[in-house]
Amino acid sequence: RLLPLSPPPSTPSIQIQNRLYSMSLLPLRKARGMGICEASLASNYTQTSEFADLDWENLGFGLVQTDYMYTAKCGPDGNFDKGGMVPFGPIEMNPASGVLNYGQGLFEGLKAYRKTDGSILLFRPMENAMRMQTGAERMCMPAPPVEQFVDAVKQTVLANKRWVPPTGKGSLYIRPLLVGSGAVLGLAPAPEYTFIIFSSPVGNYFKEGLAPINLIVEDKFHRATPGGTGGVKTIGNYASVLMAQKIAKEKGYSDVLYLDAVEKKYLEEVSSCNIFVVKGNVISTPAIKGTILPGITRKSIIDVALTKGFQVEERLVSVDELLDADEVFCTGTAVVVSPVGSITYQGKRIEYAGNQGVGAVSRQLYTSLTSLQMGQVEDPMGWTVQLN
Repeated sequence: RLLPLSPPPSTPSIQIQNRLYSMSLLPLRKARGMGICEASLASNYTQTSEFADLDWENLGFGLVQTDYMYTAKCGPDGNFDKGGMVPFGPIEMNPASGVLNYGQGLFEGLKAYRKTDGSILLFRPMENAMRMQTGAERMCMPAPPVEQFVDAVKQTVLANKRWVPPTGKGSLYIRPLLVGSGAVLGLAPAPEYTFIIFSSPVGNYFKEGLAPINLIVEDKFHRATPGGTGGVKTIGNYASVLMAQKIAKEKGYSDVLYLDAVEKKYLEEVSSCNIFVVKGNVISTPAIKGTILPGITRKSIIDVALTKGFQVEERLVSVDELLDADEVFCTGTAVVVSPVGSITYQGKRIEYAGNQGVGAVSRQLYTSLTSLQMGQVEDPMGWTVQLN
């Protein structure tokens, strides 16, 4: 049964009918050593009205506590319960839980945007659901089915609707988590899993916004190695980049660009986003081969670029090509598209010219994608999901 919500103080709540996400049933997969996960959808959604009391003009990319979060459990039978909304707050966890002892956890990230008519758009939530399933298989975890994942995202957004920024002021960042919450002492998959979704209103990830960022190429630390977990969104991938990122930021750089761990000359990705190199009409990006996260924004930008007449190549991209590029930009859920103003490699700094440091290709692709995400143009791709 969906847990009833008590509205936050001075916040009226209304019930609206559930509009199930129209989609054909995808085959349910059996997680390694676990049972089949069955979908459980809410019979109705709860949403709050009004805007939260927040300085919408000065949103950064930091946690703002919202009202509610979604939670569901999965036991040894591999089936997730129906789950539901609970007040945002701390979660209780056994100190022997799999995620705390052995890092058995995944996360996703997606956004909700408010249109000028007040309705809310999600961007490609099914892609996040399927990516979590891929990651869960690699980490020996069960994952919620696509239908339950998308339904839970809808519940979370509508329950926190007053935190979705006004049009053009930012977005509601949505963070699904899948963690091994069951207690386990020996090295083994956890006996219980918890699926959580919380959200926070955000502005730009980089303080520069749509302005050039400055990257340093890291040739000592590596983000991922062949055969590892670099290609899935497991929590451990991000802890490992903190040291190099900390050093880079202390030197005034925005972030770190990593090279491959074998030959140390091919581009991989930035700490939390994918990289693209522009030369003439050709846009190149490192191919997905197990060490690079298959970004949903990356995938979307490739499709948008093709519709604009660019040639897109997914292949090995050398650091020499990076230094000789006309333009460089990053993509990710948090950054969307972020132009690169300079690259520093082994003490050599290369600057990329552009209109106020923003290249024409970066600007064109950023405008095209964000206009689609915010519902300012028609969506010929069928990527957006309208909630109300």
